[in-house]
Amino acid sequence: MNTDRALLVIDMQQEEGFPLHDLPAVIDNHATLLDAMRSAGIPILYSRHINAADGSDLPPGEPRDAGGRPTSYRAGSRQVEILERLAPRPGELVFDKPRYSCFHRTGLDRHLRELGVRRLAVAGVLTDACVLATVLDAFALGYRVELIADACTSTTDAAHHAALLIMANWVYAIELFATEQYLRALRGEPFSSCRPTAPDSFAHQPAAFAAAIARLESSLGLQRREQE
Repeated sequence: MNTDRALLVIDMQQEEGFPLHDLPAVIDNHATLLDAMRSAGIPILYSRHINAADGSDLPPGEPRDAGGRPTSYRAGSRQVEILERLAPRPGELVFDKPRYSCFHRTGLDRHLRELGVRRLAVAGVLTDACVLATVLDAFALGYRVELIADACTSTTDAAHHAALLIMANWVYAIELFATEQYLRALRGEPFSSCRPTAPDSFAHQPAAFAAAIARLESSLGLQRREQE
């Protein structure tokens, strides 16, 4: 088994409380990624975001219903389950978490170290919340991060790309890939990726946001699509 690397699938759950940009394509990319990683013998780990059903463990300001219960990711509901198409196989661990980061109050770091993992491939949602928090913690804990950019998304394309640019700017041990290019890398074939070589590599002013996105996507081997 290849244990230098592991794949972490973040919060690909059945929660429907908010729409996610381009979700069908993101799910397709996950399915492709999971097949390839399983074939390569690379460990796959999952996270689920779960809030206590009675709201007793919610952080300040977390949305609640009239009864004080969480309005999303409520324990015991169908919404906390992993999407059926992407469901874990026997032996693939699922780490339940009460906060954004997959490392917060879970055994994820300990398990990765027991496996000898040094490179953590990351995919999932939301790019600007749980993915971002997890990547920052992974970096702080000494992991190299391989972020599969088109297997992540958020509520808007702008939010997704803003988070990608933040990570590309300040997570010095990160390499960003498109799914197809990542699979090429796993097979030992020529590939495209974005591995920033200096802090704030994608620095930009608000008026240049679209240009920064285009530059990032070009480095990933993706063509920038016109947004509606």
